[in-house]
Amino acid sequence: MLLADLSAETRGLLGWARLCTQLASFAQTKAAKGECEALLPFEARSEAEDWLQRAEEALRLAESVPGGLAFDGVHDIASDVERAERGGLLTGEALLALASTLAAARRLRRVIKEHGAQAAELALLVAEVRTFPELEQEIYRCIDDTGEVADRASEKLRDLRSGHRRLRAEIQRILLHLLQRRANCFQESLITQRGERFVVPVKVSHRDQVLGIVHDSSASGQTLFVEPMAVIDTTNRLVEGMRAEQVEIERLLAELAALVAERAAELLHLHRVLVDLDLAAARARYASWLGAVRPRFGGGGCRLVQVRHPLLVWQERHEQGTPVVAVDLPVDPAVRAVVITGPNTGGKTVTLKTLGLVVLMAQAGLFVPAREPAVLPWFDRVLADIGDEQSIEQNLSTFSGHIRRIVRILAALTPGALVLLDEVGAGTDPQEGAALARALLVHLAERAGLVLATTHYGELKALKYTQSHFENASVEFDLATLSPTYRLLWGVPGRSNALAIAERLGLDAQVVAAAQASLGEGDVELDRVIGALQEQLQAQEEQVRSTTRLRGEVERLQSDLLRQQVLLDAREATARARQDQQVREAVAEARAEVARVIRTLQRGDATAQQAQQASEALRAIGEAYRGEEPAAPTEYRPQPGDKVEIIPLGQMGEVLSPPDNGDQVRVQVGVLKLTVSASQLRRPGSPAPRPKARPPAEVPRPPAPPRQEPLVRTEAQTIDLRGRRVAEAEAVLEAELNRQRGPLWVIHGHGTGKLRDGVHEILERHPRVARFEFADRTEGGNGVTVVFLK
Repeated sequence: MLLADLSAETRGLLGWARLCTQLASFAQTKAAKGECEALLPFEARSEAEDWLQRAEEALRLAESVPGGLAFDGVHDIASDVERAERGGLLTGEALLALASTLAAARRLRRVIKEHGAQAAELALLVAEVRTFPELEQEIYRCIDDTGEVADRASEKLRDLRSGHRRLRAEIQRILLHLLQRRANCFQESLITQRGERFVVPVKVSHRDQVLGIVHDSSASGQTLFVEPMAVIDTTNRLVEGMRAEQVEIERLLAELAALVAERAAELLHLHRVLVDLDLAAARARYASWLGAVRPRFGGGGCRLVQVRHPLLVWQERHEQGTPVVAVDLPVDPAVRAVVITGPNTGGKTVTLKTLGLVVLMAQAGLFVPAREPAVLPWFDRVLADIGDEQSIEQNLSTFSGHIRRIVRILAALTPGALVLLDEVGAGTDPQEGAALARALLVHLAERAGLVLATTHYGELKALKYTQSHFENASVEFDLATLSPTYRLLWGVPGRSNALAIAERLGLDAQVVAAAQASLGEGDVELDRVIGALQEQLQAQEEQVRSTTRLRGEVERLQSDLLRQQVLLDAREATARARQDQQVREAVAEARAEVARVIRTLQRGDATAQQAQQASEALRAIGEAYRGEEPAAPTEYRPQPGDKVEIIPLGQMGEVLSPPDNGDQVRVQVGVLKLTVSASQLRRPGSPAPRPKARPPAEVPRPPAPPRQEPLVRTEAQTIDLRGRRVAEAEAVLEAELNRQRGPLWVIHGHGTGKLRDGVHEILERHPRVARFEFADRTEGGNGVTVVFLK
């Protein structure tokens, strides 16, 4: 009980209830809002991790699904299901709410399953959910949009209501006839009801002229509301029918409630899942609004970059508060206690509360308002003494209030606790208070996971230099403007700046000088050293900022140079291609000339000298082309992890596996994983290989169809015909052959060979097919045919 009370007090001091209220504003269902407002940090780290994962998946869904997880139509059905389980009736409105919730649950489950790769944990959450469409349909059949039992619910109900309409029409007809026939007896021509009976307004003076039962009178006593004898029997039959109708309605509602009761366990599970989904979505929306990141739990130390107080962020955005200053909290794993010093109103207490709230948020499965990376230890409890504990009712001074809470903290202390102390040792004699604070911090640092304490005592600033697991931090103060910057400086203690602030605020100079003179020489020297350290730290920070700017400029220049290099390479490749094309055209012309001369020789129209001249021209071109070729580069053997360029594609990739026996290499380009030949790869920046000119043949031959590049297999270039008949395969293959623009891999399998032979027959006669061959062994061998298109 002591620990529960102390933990609740700590949460109250940190403002946890306000944060939970803010979180609840991002929930969409009533049940989830209530659980957000009552949210507590989890005791088990695994539970916090689970909720962080769910929130992260909900964030990803919000980015890929318009509107994210929408809970329109979801109602709090738990109490109604429990009532039905106990044998109670459900109203039409409750049944409609249940049906609407079932439909909404089905939509949510479909959205999550469609994006299962992005939301594995949420998909697991909804995997066992049943939405009972048959129950939903039965409810909508029996209950209309207003929540009333519809005539179509049963034949008996339809007949009863049809009879009621006839009886009401008969009553109306009789009373209208009476009103017209004896108009002088009535105050006005009006038919009204008293309870279940139809009455007419009769003048008191004509009471004897209208026989019937008086059910009411007017306030003045001049009008009697009489049920004429002519309609009493008909009204009795109507009332009996209405009672029978009510019995039938209750029977139908009881049947629907029984259907709900039969599925009570599954429906309650569905409701729990919907609430959990809304809690995950609320966490995600809050994280997005807050600009928060997912915290990671480490073994020791704390690393929070640009962390902000979440309640101050809310105040800034919703209550026109001042801009929130982010602070860094880099606590080394070896550090067990941090002493934060500096002037009042500098942000020391806010820093304590920020860390406390962030730890509670992380352990409640919430993202934290910081930048990546956000790493925190797992604390088994958070204990705090923050604020003025003076109590008139309990006759306690400020010092007594602090000591009583610290006594309770020491009683609840564990090796995994986070302890936050504000103005430790304050409220009593400074010398004794400093001694007590020193002893307390040393004691806590030896027994707690991490201690953060704020103080004005100069003696505590020296703990870092006598205790290896202590660290100093200070809040920065701008003496020029007499205002705090709220920045947290690590590694150096802070100064109170009390005398400087007093002088700037107009305190008599003689008084300030007298105070300065009364300070001990050690205090003045320490203050001077601290000031020098702070100035040195600021100078170093400025150097870091300058270096960062220079590094950014160098990276930009390097990026520009790389882009220019790419452009130059592209231009060089274009020039080489143009030159190669010219050479190929010249070779082709020479070959054509040789062929023409040979044909002429065969006809006997040309001389041997002409044939010799054509052959010499072709040889000269070939010699010139070979003479321009660079020396063959050393064969490149790519290894896993190498960055390479795929020459045919002109794209950069990363090698995933070494070349196999068939010289094939697996390369990842972006999200694609490709299989290419090692000869098609080169190191970035190495010269591209030049194609070798084929030596001229003595007798001209028709050129073989060129092999189409790149030989890169993708899913879009692969069709699977296994299991199809040849006629079915022909239709699919015909469409792909007309659509594709590059090599096509056709999977036909081995089997009996009929499908393979049929595919080859189709390919042989198709006009777009240049040639085809079996694939490499690594890509299917004789079970796959590679088709090269014209």
